[in-house]
Amino acid sequence: MTTTLHSIATAPTAGVIKLTNCFLIKGDELAAEDLWISSRTGKILDGQDTFYGGQTLPDATVDLGGRIVSPGFIDVQLNGAFGFDFSVVPEDLEHYSQGVRRVGQGLIKTGVTSYLPTLTSQRSEVYHKTLRYLGPSGGARRAEDGSESLGAHCEGPFISPGKHGIHSRDVLLSAPRGFPDLVECYGKSNLGDAAPIRDNDDDPFAAPLPIKMITAAPEVGRIAAAIPEITSRNIIYSIGHSEATFEEATAAVEAGATMITHLFNAMRPLHHRNPGIFGVLGRKPEPASTNTTRPPYFGIIADGQHLHPTTVKIAYNAHPDGFILVTDATPLVGLPDGLYDATNGMRILKRGIAVTSEDSKTIAGSSITLIECATNFLNWTGSSLPQTIKTITLTPAKMLGLGNVKGTLESGADADLVVLRVVDAADGAVASTGIGEPDTSSSQDLGDKAPDTAGNGLGVPESQRQGRRKSESAIPGLGPTEEHRYTGRKIVLDQVWKFGRKVFDRADCKE
Repeated sequence: MTTTLHSIATAPTAGVIKLTNCFLIKGDELAAEDLWISSRTGKILDGQDTFYGGQTLPDATVDLGGRIVSPGFIDVQLNGAFGFDFSVVPEDLEHYSQGVRRVGQGLIKTGVTSYLPTLTSQRSEVYHKTLRYLGPSGGARRAEDGSESLGAHCEGPFISPGKHGIHSRDVLLSAPRGFPDLVECYGKSNLGDAAPIRDNDDDPFAAPLPIKMITAAPEVGRIAAAIPEITSRNIIYSIGHSEATFEEATAAVEAGATMITHLFNAMRPLHHRNPGIFGVLGRKPEPASTNTTRPPYFGIIADGQHLHPTTVKIAYNAHPDGFILVTDATPLVGLPDGLYDATNGMRILKRGIAVTSEDSKTIAGSSITLIECATNFLNWTGSSLPQTIKTITLTPAKMLGLGNVKGTLESGADADLVVLRVVDAADGAVASTGIGEPDTSSSQDLGDKAPDTAGNGLGVPESQRQGRRKSESAIPGLGPTEEHRYTGRKIVLDQVWKFGRKVFDRADCKE
């Protein structure tokens, strides 16, 4: 497929839009419902309140032909893409700004509507120069800008020298003074002041800082002591690139760590006498209102290179509600195979989705897309489609404190949407009825919504006006059934909508 990365053509503004003849992913279920959105506010609307309360008819109705509507995808670890590296600073910072924009416009065509641009371990001047360009970018609510930054992810430089991976050892710091060393490294303006204690979901964009997440090893220097200072600024502290023991990781969680960066990779391995960082997923949740007593969220790179498929399944079974798929993608996404220069002076080799050092001994990130990770997860674990999509939508949104704004199709959330199909990977055929074509054999059961037979404007029979949810196992081919558990199914992206405006349609692309 050939697409243009330098611009995005958005669909004309139509005001209130009704998406019909579709299945909505809501939590762990598929719902046979219409979805009402506003291209003016960029928000999801309450269809019943809009029609019955506001006496409003849609300005446009879009028939999706039985396809699936999901919240837009969220990638919380992306180092770059399409030849642009967030960690490389050109002399002309205008070129850097243009590169960030180019990534956003290309990324959205993969279904990722929001992301955390990720900086690897660098010298302090790199953070001082770049973070101003990587902070939250959705304030203007411009769909044509493409994928929206939710804030930067600083992965390092306060990481273990023994688990530095592809990061340069020469720039690593140890934080002997604790938080003051982070201020010196990242810059005071990028860390801000301690914020009032509140639920981020209530007002997630009240005072956005450039930095949204910091990955650091809790055993390095006085990082553990700095965790409360970090989290008091509504910045996520994530354990990663670490040799922490189970006890050290547990202490970090109790201090406020709510995330683990690419679980299993660049950390002390699981041992039967000391489970290390992985062991904190076995913590028993306690009845309390704070995050410090809950098992943390964790990122997983499901590219077939970083982890064995069975390892991915074990991690998911350990803590399904904390499981987040990430790409850890490098600037080589979208580029041809070959040798490339890395930021640390190394040469890295791209072969398909695999990215390694030139000698192939060290994994150096990936060149996979998030929808490809989701397809792998779907096939490896036997999870349902809603469970799979949750790992790249609602779960990362909740981890970031944005569960009411992103990653959901509930009214009031941003209208960041993707339209999907599930096909058999071998021949491209639709994997089941209800996906791609209406199931005429059971249209009443699934909600035959193309004609507005009820005359109520919502496109559903009166009996289904409240929204009828179907367990996915009731739709053949989508549930975690034995006959489909390890067959080759592929999630296909057909459309992307950002702030209520369509920004990508596969039908418009040249193959």
